[in-house]
Amino acid sequence: MVKVYEINGVTPVVHPTAYVHPSAVLIGDVIVGPRCYIGPLAALRGDFGRLVLEEGANLQDTCVMHGFPGCDTVVEQDGHIGHGAVLHGCRIGRNALVGMNSVVMDNAVVGADSIVAAMSFVRAGMEIPPRSLAMGSPAKVARVLRDDEIAWKSGGTAQYQELAVRSMQTMRETEALTEPEPDRQRIHWDSALPLHLHKNASA
Repeated sequence: MVKVYEINGVTPVVHPTAYVHPSAVLIGDVIVGPRCYIGPLAALRGDFGRLVLEEGANLQDTCVMHGFPGCDTVVEQDGHIGHGAVLHGCRIGRNALVGMNSVVMDNAVVGADSIVAAMSFVRAGMEIPPRSLAMGSPAKVARVLRDDEIAWKSGGTAQYQELAVRSMQTMRETEALTEPEPDRQRIHWDSALPLHLHKNASA
């Protein structure tokens, strides 16, 4: 059961093909589109401004979305928000990635197909051009992304879109085992490299 809370007569909207973990919290003016994934302990507070996740976007564990009155906080189609990131009154462009524990502030825009490196701080009002790698605190644009790096990002997002389906089909609350079973199975997955290893492999 998804935890959603109405406030001031406004109730969150979750598309039937989206997966929202039961420990996530959605409040008020939140719109979750098709094929989205929202991870455990994510908090989406639409109690001031509107929060929108467009089709195929993901918001991972412990992420926070919030905004000011009259301000929309938007993750566009296929946007990818890493563990622990905070989005406040900003716009994340189509197929962009915000790395783990990064913060993107009010009226900032992360351009399409861009990557914000982990633990970066994108200051209020900053505009990151499309296909850019931005990093640091405060974040600065380091360079233009290569096609293979954007393809790497798209592959990771596709994995989360598949995870939304797999979670809806197979995840259930249960009791922990007291010890591993003989021949304990693994969750099989196609191999995926982190970006720094991917770059070395493609160099």
